[in-house]
Amino acid sequence: MAVRRMIIASRYRLHEPVGTGGMGRVWLARDEMLDRDVAVKEFVPPDWMTDDEQARLRTRTLREARSAARIDHPHVVKIYDVVHAGDLPWIVMEYVPSRSLHEVIAEEGPYPPAEAARIGLDVLEAITAAHRAGVLHRDIKPHNVLIGAGGRVVLTDFGLATFVDDGSVTGPGLVVGSPQYVSPERARDGASTVESDLWSFGATLYAAVEGRAPFARENAMATLMALATDEPDPPELAGPLAPVLLGLLRREPAERLTAAEAAERLRAVIAGAQRQVVIAVAERHPVIPAPRKSTENFPPVPRARLVVAGVVAAALLGLGAVAAGLSALDGDRASAPVAMGSAAPSSGTGGSGGGFSPAGCLGRPSAVLPRTPQPGAARLRDGWALYRGWSYFSQDDFHIAVPDGWTYERVGTTLCFRDPRNLRVLSIDPERRAVGDPVTACQDEAARLRAAGGLPAYQQYAIRKVPAVTRAADWEYAFDGPAGERMHAMTRWIASGGKAYAFGLMTRDLDWPANFATWGMIVSTFATDA
Repeated sequence: MAVRRMIIASRYRLHEPVGTGGMGRVWLARDEMLDRDVAVKEFVPPDWMTDDEQARLRTRTLREARSAARIDHPHVVKIYDVVHAGDLPWIVMEYVPSRSLHEVIAEEGPYPPAEAARIGLDVLEAITAAHRAGVLHRDIKPHNVLIGAGGRVVLTDFGLATFVDDGSVTGPGLVVGSPQYVSPERARDGASTVESDLWSFGATLYAAVEGRAPFARENAMATLMALATDEPDPPELAGPLAPVLLGLLRREPAERLTAAEAAERLRAVIAGAQRQVVIAVAERHPVIPAPRKSTENFPPVPRARLVVAGVVAAALLGLGAVAAGLSALDGDRASAPVAMGSAAPSSGTGGSGGGFSPAGCLGRPSAVLPRTPQPGAARLRDGWALYRGWSYFSQDDFHIAVPDGWTYERVGTTLCFRDPRNLRVLSIDPERRAVGDPVTACQDEAARLRAAGGLPAYQQYAIRKVPAVTRAADWEYAFDGPAGERMHAMTRWIASGGKAYAFGLMTRDLDWPANFATWGMIVSTFATDA
């Protein structure tokens, strides 16, 4: 009971341990100054350690705090404080009610491929953020991936982390980390690189979907021997994830997938699963009654016509538009990306030749009252029915599906649809000029906006031509929004009938994986009436 009442640094009251390791213990504690729960990591040196070894371990503890504190990312546990008590350092961290990925696998078995891909994408974002900050984790494994009660995924335990330019931590003959998740080059000569972190990530993702490490053997020495001479055990449960795993687990660092390549392939796996969900839903609900018009009943809509929107969306995503979305870009003028939210304000009116500011789609000018999607809202068009909760929005020479209940406002030539319950925005600009190559124009626009400071902390996922569409391009990227939220945008530019249109979906970055189906419905239902 005495330990339970212990207060560290006259502020942090310890409750019960929530995790233990060979060199430390993590406590659930209460920050009595700020009245919030925190996690406090206690430094616990083993009895057999010499004074010099304990001093080095203390240095490692402080290095963990410094390394993690350099990374500001929602998928990395935040460091609040480092205090000393009893001549030992204690790290005060964000408390995330969770289980480790290792515990979840042990208790419930491996994840299905699509769910493993979602978790992997979150972990990869954390790793990329660390690398961007100049930090190598060096101990990525299922034990250090936390699965929060609400589904949040975080990477923790930067105890072995070092800065990219710090070559003094390990040397030949010293293996640091868990053998089953250590890359071949680290096991061989202690090398720590971006590529070795990606190998460990691949091994962790392998465990998430297969239930065990790719070089799991009866003991550590057998594991190291297999790592030095064998190829990874062939995946048996990974399905569409298998190429990603094998691409990350290549023996030669230069041949491994990069973080960007791995992220793109993980999104493709997630998108493929969305297609299966859409088809399964359509199979369970083969007919949706159409709405009444006056006193006349429409005939039921055939299942094939109902399914097509979801199938087309999934096909577009799976064939290369997964990392997709492009802004409205003209060959002879610059315009800011649709559905973005942080570009510099402009007095232009979009298609008339001036610049375009999508920031207006995030806020609501007080002089403009939002209204539900009108005119032209309907659930049935040319015999094609939408799922419940969606309506067609028609204006001038185009139509597109919009979620019911979203507000509507025109800002210049741009139509802004906003989710009143969440930070989601659909922007449509039908007044683009169909001039120039859209991919090149998108690249130029990204460079222009970055130079102008309009895309803080910009991260580009893909700029590419849309397969099977004559003149269309997609752009997917993330950036820091004006309110400090990390935002994720998917936008598309498409030319048809001598005109060009741009439409895009923007959400919080954390919410994006749950919005693949939303984007799929939007992109698959857009059509011109020309």
